[in-house]
Amino acid sequence: MNTQNVYILEDRGILYINGADAKEFLQNLISNDINKVNDVNSCFASLLTPQGKFLFAFIIIKHKSGYLIDCEKSQTEALFKQLSVYKLRSKVEIMNLSNEFVIAALNKERFLEFEGSKDIPGNTIKYREDSILLDPRNTNLGARLIINLEKLYLTLKKLELKDSPIDEYYQFSHDLGIAQKSMNKLQNKLFGIECNFEELNGIDFKKGCYIGQENTARIKLKNKLSRRLLAINLISGKLIEGAPIYTNDIEIGKVLIDDKYPFALIKYLDNNFNEDDELKSKNAILKIKKTNWIR
Repeated sequence: MNTQNVYILEDRGILYINGADAKEFLQNLISNDINKVNDVNSCFASLLTPQGKFLFAFIIIKHKSGYLIDCEKSQTEALFKQLSVYKLRSKVEIMNLSNEFVIAALNKERFLEFEGSKDIPGNTIKYREDSILLDPRNTNLGARLIINLEKLYLTLKKLELKDSPIDEYYQFSHDLGIAQKSMNKLQNKLFGIECNFEELNGIDFKKGCYIGQENTARIKLKNKLSRRLLAINLISGKLIEGAPIYTNDIEIGKVLIDDKYPFALIKYLDNNFNEDDELKSKNAILKIKKTNWIR
C-alpha cells in the first residue's frame, strides 16, 4: 500500500456496546481477552459456537465508556442479534452505528508518522479525537481510522491522503492470506482456530472461559490442528463453494469462499499436500497459498 493511499471500507459496519456490564459481557463471549482493549490498544476477536465453530470475526476498539465493534457490514445485523441473545439481564446497550461511522485503511508507514504511534499490533492513538489503530491481526495490513462519516473527507484532506480503489486493499489482504470478505460462508463450517485466529492474535489461551473455549483449547493442547483456512490462487476455470479439492485424486481440502477473494479449508499437514502443486477442483485448476506467518 502506498503511503498516500487510503481505502474507505464502506463494506465494514460498526456496533457499539456500552453499559455497566459491557466489559464482563464481552469477556464471557469472545475468544480474546477484553482486558487488552484500552485507549492505547485494540484487539481482534471472534464469536464462536459452543462447539468452537466460527460465527463472527471483528476488531474491538475502546470508545468513550464502551467498545466499538468493527465487523463485516453484511454481518452487522446478524451479529447484533447474536449478541442480543446473550444479553439477558446484563446492563448492556448494543447499538448499530454503521450509518454514523466509517472505517478507512491506510499504510503502516503512514501510521507510524503519527506522534505516539508504535509498531505494535493493535497500537491505538487519537487523531482529533478519532481512533487510528495498527491492525491487530497483522501490521502489514496497515492501520484503520474509525471516524464519523461527516468528518471523513475533511480529515483525509488534512492528512493528504488519496481515496483509492477498495479492491487494492482486499487484494493485498488476500495476498497476505487473511480473509475479510464473505466470512458468512465460513459459519459453522470450521473451528475458529482453523481460521488461523491464533496467528492473527485473535485467541487468548490464558483467559477464562468463553463460548467455544473447550474445543478450541483441546485442539491446541492436543496438537490436533491439521486443517487451515488458506488463500486460493485460481489458475483457470471457476470455483464452486463446497467443492472438494484434489491432488492426484486424493481429497485434501474444500472450497469455502468462492468469491473474488477465495479461500479453502486445507489439510495442510497431509503428506499429499504440496503448496507448490497445481490442484484440481470441480471446474477449476488452482494453487493454495500458504503465507510465511502461518507455521
